[in-house]
Amino acid sequence: MESTLYLTGAGPGDPELITLKAIRVLKKADVILYDALVNEELLSYASPSALKVFVGKRFGCHALSQQEINLLIIEYGLKHRNIVRLKGGDPFVFGRAQEEIDTARSAGMRVEVVPGISSALAVPAGSMIPLTCRGVNESFWVATGTTKSGEISSDVYLAAKSSATIVLLMAMSKLEQIVDIFIEAGKRNCPVAIIQDGTTSRQKSVTGTINDIALKAAYAGITNPAIIIIGEVVNINAVDEMVRLHPDYARQTA
Repeated sequence: MESTLYLTGAGPGDPELITLKAIRVLKKADVILYDALVNEELLSYASPSALKVFVGKRFGCHALSQQEINLLIIEYGLKHRNIVRLKGGDPFVFGRAQEEIDTARSAGMRVEVVPGISSALAVPAGSMIPLTCRGVNESFWVATGTTKSGEISSDVYLAAKSSATIVLLMAMSKLEQIVDIFIEAGKRNCPVAIIQDGTTSRQKSVTGTINDIALKAAYAGITNPAIIIIGEVVNINAVDEMVRLHPDYARQTA
């Protein structure tokens, strides 16, 4: 019996932000190994007979280690035909997907990737924050706040010197250090938004500048899972709203 591992993106949290292909894969799954950031409403697409196994995997919350998850992939692959590894967002955006691909292939399993909508894209969009805007910026960076060793990524230092929009994932535990890096780069007044549980009914957010965002986030009780967005784009629709509410605003600032 040839078994297949489907590395499947569950999207950013809103259960409607999942692809039709992902739903089709869930419907035929014999086993679903799902992460902590996956909306459990998505499991309703699966057959009642499918095994649904929670494997954790969130910063500060590891139900199973990556090695244990790899062993489960092999174990279930020996017994079942269709194994779905359901990951929050997109499997190839900080999802450690390659390790699971290597594991499955070493066990003789087929592998198929079903892309998902990354929180790095969907969460800002859901809050009316464009990652790019003509005349404002020309690129955006997506980076992890914490590396495998637990240190801040060296890319954050490079990002602080650029004019790009910066989207940081898994970075709340390093917020104060990140702020210091951007202050050192002369970005004290750069706009920042932090959005927790984006696209879900639990979403909450805070905006400010590099100078005050750490204090504001602490006061608002913002915790993981959250993404940090740094750049002038954060303020674009805040200004647009002011123009709509106050028609004289555009003339006063022209």
